Amino acid sequence: MKFKAPKWLSVAPVAAALVISLAACGGGTSEPSGSPTDALAGSDQKSLDTFTTAEVTPLDKIDKSKLGLITDGTLRVGTLSDAPPNIFIDPSGKFTGYDNELLRAIGDKLGLKVEFASTDFSALLSQVGNKQFDVGSSSISTTDARRKTVGFTNGYDFGYMAIVTKSDSKVTGFADVKEGLRIGVVQGTVQDDYMTNTLKIEPVRFPDYNTVYGNVKNGQIDAWVAPSQQAEGQVKEGDNTKIAEKVVNTQNFTAYAVNKDNQPLIDALNSGLDAVIADGTWAKLTAEWYKDRPTAAEQTPQGWKPGSKAVQLPAK
Repeated sequence: MKFKAPKWLSVAPVAAALVISLAACGGGTSEPSGSPTDALAGSDQKSLDTFTTAEVTPLDKIDKSKLGLITDGTLRVGTLSDAPPNIFIDPSGKFTGYDNELLRAIGDKLGLKVEFASTDFSALLSQVGNKQFDVGSSSISTTDARRKTVGFTNGYDFGYMAIVTKSDSKVTGFADVKEGLRIGVVQGTVQDDYMTNTLKIEPVRFPDYNTVYGNVKNGQIDAWVAPSQQAEGQVKEGDNTKIAEKVVNTQNFTAYAVNKDNQPLIDALNSGLDAVIADGTWAKLTAEWYKDRPTAAEQTPQGWKPGSKAVQLPAK
């Protein structure tokens, strides 16, 4: 399957990319082994229902003095700088993208300022866990392993997994991923866990999306197993690369990470999320940032919907 990707920021290959990736191969993923996530298993509605709240606290009942923020009145957010269309820095230096603009809208509902700082994904969850950040915003899949480190809001997105290759590659999809190929992943991601613990294949691990994509372009790796949103943000016309296949993954919804002991902040963010869903902001941002999801049906596949069980998407 071929998908035309949007044109985002240009990315220069990292000269030392292969050295970095080989060094990372010796380490483990941040996902604990023994409880693998089959990221291509499809929707598990029972699991999603288990972690989705029945309802939320009304916005006017949120006590902002009880949110345990690092700085009162401000959400300090750890995010990435290189993963469009979800989380990236635009040419003006602004942190933007779907996840971050949605979080800004949630902050507005709560009357909170939102400040972003860049970090590596492999460190983000531990940084949220030890309160270096109030929130982690990085298209984070809510796996059981990650719930041991951080708490999560209700879901605001689902995902696709993608295979990125050179245009003339013999790798045409997930069925071709096997031992002996050099398959790249970003360290600590669900894709790392999928390769390592589900397929039992040791991947080549990279610190960020720019680096792994640069190594696909220069032929140092055979393919990249990627979140499809980030794959579409990297693949550009003229790069001699393609998205060979993408598969929907709603098994674990995407959510914002919060210190797991800070239930008041989790509750507040859930209230803000329901508010931006109910007033149509969520659907508007989803259509704006995901050009392949213009309709409600494409925004809510396999019965999935964002927010609490009580919130309703506005009628079109």
